[in-house]
Amino acid sequence: MSFESTISSSDRLPARELAQRRSGTHEVKLLWHPASDRVELAVCDVTTGVSFHLDVDPGKAIDAFYHPFAYAARRGSAHGEVRAETTSIHG
Repeated sequence: MSFESTISSSDRLPARELAQRRSGTHEVKLLWHPASDRVELAVCDVTTGVSFHLDVDPGKAIDAFYHPFAYAARRGSAHGEVRAETTSIHG
């Protein structure tokens, strides 16, 4: 199973995947949104469908990519920017 990035109304062009990896049941993607020039970290548990997305500073993107949960904990507690999502899996 894969997941789609959350695309805001300001992002008219599709996101470009900069990096992707899988660790256990977690799929981690680093995405660039060219219209808004923002970088997004997207993490999905492919077993449950639970995912989160957050914007990352381009200078810290590779660190966030390799340490997504530590980065999300720091960003979430400081800025409240982590967006959690649950995807229903049928059949």
